[in-house]
Amino acid sequence: MEKEKNNEELICFRCQIPLVLEKTFFNYLDHTFFTDIPTCPKCKQKYIPESLVKGRMAEVEKELEDK
Repeated sequence: MEKEKNNEELICFRCQIPLVLEKTFFNYLDHTFFTDIPTCPKCKQKYIPESLVKGRMAEVEKELEDK
């Protein structure tokens, strides 16, 4: 996936079409949560932004491991 610098629209590197938000489920330690992730409508490859990995996903991981 690549990001266009002029308008920050995410484009699928493989298909060269804009990504769309799609509800995506994640499983971790027998818990499931979901969030909208930019996804290629053609090949279904997902783009997980660094902010999500270091933010919400890290928080959920810490909360589940502390239980």
